Amino acid sequence: MIKTLAQNFRQWRSYRSTVTELSRLSARELDDLGISRSDIDVVARAGRII
Repeated sequence: MIKTLAQNFRQWRSYRSTVTELSRLSARELDDLGISRSDIDVVARAGRII
């Protein structure tokens, strides 16, 4: 159980970090990556850049 909690916390931290980093990008930079601002959550949950 502790292992699962620690793993969930690491995944959540990675998700938040990805959302923060992508949110800092300009619309043009996101467009260069093929991501719209509304896709940030989906990309962060997937844990990868499209």
